[in-house]
Amino acid sequence: MSKDTKSDKPAFFPKWIISVRPFSLTASTMPVLFGTVISVTAGGASFRPLMFACAFFGMLFLHCGANLLNDVSDFRHGIDRRVNPVSGGVVRGWISEAEALRAAAILIGAGTIIGIYVLYVIGLPILWIGLAGIAFGLLYSWGPFKLKFHALGDLSVFLNFGILGSMGAWTVQTGGLSWIPALWAVPMSLFVIAILHANNWRDISSDNAVGVQTVASLLGDRFSERYYEFLLFSPFVIIILIIASSRLFDIGPAMPWTFLLSLAAVPLAVKLVKTARARKIPENIESFLGLDGATAQINLMFGLLCVIAPVLEVLIKCVAS
Repeated sequence: MSKDTKSDKPAFFPKWIISVRPFSLTASTMPVLFGTVISVTAGGASFRPLMFACAFFGMLFLHCGANLLNDVSDFRHGIDRRVNPVSGGVVRGWISEAEALRAAAILIGAGTIIGIYVLYVIGLPILWIGLAGIAFGLLYSWGPFKLKFHALGDLSVFLNFGILGSMGAWTVQTGGLSWIPALWAVPMSLFVIAILHANNWRDISSDNAVGVQTVASLLGDRFSERYYEFLLFSPFVIIILIIASSRLFDIGPAMPWTFLLSLAAVPLAVKLVKTARARKIPENIESFLGLDGATAQINLMFGLLCVIAPVLEVLIKCVAS
């Protein structure tokens, strides 16, 4: 057990806020914001505030519940025995396994109830997205074939917290499915993988010790660095490619030029790469241990820029007309 023991247990709200890993919640909330905005600007939907709130809080509750389940699973399997800077309610001794499981059940139950209401209003188009999302969330670290333990965690979060989140938000606004949120959410989804990879890269030794295979443990330290760099810089390249190809091949609706605004996040990506490369310097170890939390910051920044971009295009068109 860590130095952060039960005697250091904080008040009720601070301990639970840390326990649900708030830094990671950008991974689930940004796709909902993004999918909602482009459903209105590119999909022609009329904004439905109640349905947006359902999508947002439903995803938030499910993600918090999944985080707690993952913490319990990791602790039980001996993976998570070290206190990290931005997470670890169970390993710190602030909450017990039973408390974490009860809270997870409440959160997942609340998210499911919201999902049932959304299904009632929207109908079948949202059903398959919701079922896939819940399945990925539960199977990530629970069940006979834990996705996280078999190097499928990266794919799971890419789909669940990126593509499916954006598609679900689009669908609750428009009432139908579309390829647009799936394609346009790819860059943001790669940053979600980057958050998880930063965590798994840090934990290569502990994962290997208990036989857990992640993409990071398969790649090893050196190639994990290359993979991390790819995850940080490829979203900007993909944005440019989507903007260009949608016009070159007349694929509509074309991604607005204003999405180039997302390039403003490049300096932060460069900073994160420098932090990662300096991981073996003793005075920088703490920064590397918190790299997952720092990576979530660029996911938030990039996501907000992508949310602002289509709104900015609409404003420009309004002014021009």
